[in-house]
Amino acid sequence: MGSPEDKLAELGITLPNASSPVANYVGAVRTGNLLFLAGCGPAKDADGKAPRGQLGTDLTVEQGYEAARLVGVNLLARLKEELGELSRVKRVVKLLSMVNAASGFTETPAVANGCSDLLVEVLGERGRHARSAVGMSALPMNIPVEIEMIAEVTD
Repeated sequence: MGSPEDKLAELGITLPNASSPVANYVGAVRTGNLLFLAGCGPAKDADGKAPRGQLGTDLTVEQGYEAARLVGVNLLARLKEELGELSRVKRVVKLLSMVNAASGFTETPAVANGCSDLLVEVLGERGRHARSAVGMSALPMNIPVEIEMIAEVTD
């Protein structure tokens, strides 16, 4: 397997600039060999739009999966900004996937798979992780998915 950046190119994915925090926090904090990434929403899709809406009312599971994949793109962009190169990710340790879900929506794991699948595609076994996928009644700016990450990194 080539570098994670090579895999992104093979998948036709160009990482955007990492987004700036929208409130009083930082995008990432490193302590020892762990890097904690603040929650990210989805990157813009091929049409230049960031998805909006709630799963179970506005969006299908498939649309949620794609939104979570776009969140994965933003998480990789943040990692790249913090580390310089994605090969410094030793292991994705944990994701917390928060899904903007209508009451009774139970497919949060299927939505979160969009990000999880992308991380494994790009990072291989280093992208496999523990995960929680929970439903929320609302998310900031009506985004469909927000995901936090903890990654083990090397110097």
